Amino acid sequence: MKVLIRQENRNDYKSVFELIEKAFKNQEYSDHKEQFLVERLRKSEVFIPQLSIVAEVDGQIVGHILFTKLQIVNELSVFESLTLAPVSVLPEFQGKEIGSKLILYGHEQAERLGYKSVILLGHEDYYPRFGYQRCEKYNIKMPFDVPAENCMVVPLVKDGLKEVYGKIVYPDVFFE
Repeated sequence: MKVLIRQENRNDYKSVFELIEKAFKNQEYSDHKEQFLVERLRKSEVFIPQLSIVAEVDGQIVGHILFTKLQIVNELSVFESLTLAPVSVLPEFQGKEIGSKLILYGHEQAERLGYKSVILLGHEDYYPRFGYQRCEKYNIKMPFDVPAENCMVVPLVKDGLKEVYGKIVYPDVFFE
């Protein structure tokens, strides 16, 4: 199976909306509104077009990933970072490494654009294979109560998290 990974474009929006809806339909830890979050994020100041990425198989969009801007703030500094939310793969294509390809490609593109880290809320058994570690290791804290094992961060470059600590500040668009 040949998978094409590329930047999303406006013509993909409807397919991506339906893909996300299907991907999260039966997920236990979902509000089933991820597709609406992606729509809001695309219209916000934290959207980075190069980091809205799709996977295609035989001309069909089967996966999507989105990285958007966020900040890590402490009493002295504000650090720019990214958040990965969401990664979506059509149910019939799950388990075929499409999510992995999207994550790795997204990391490469983010690093190329100058970003140094990515933060996410996700499954503690899935994301460590991509270098994600608990945020608490870096004294990075979520702004809300969630299990520590689900709060993860990955440096995209050597020393990408050096001297970075504080509270994550999600853009308001995440809570609309």
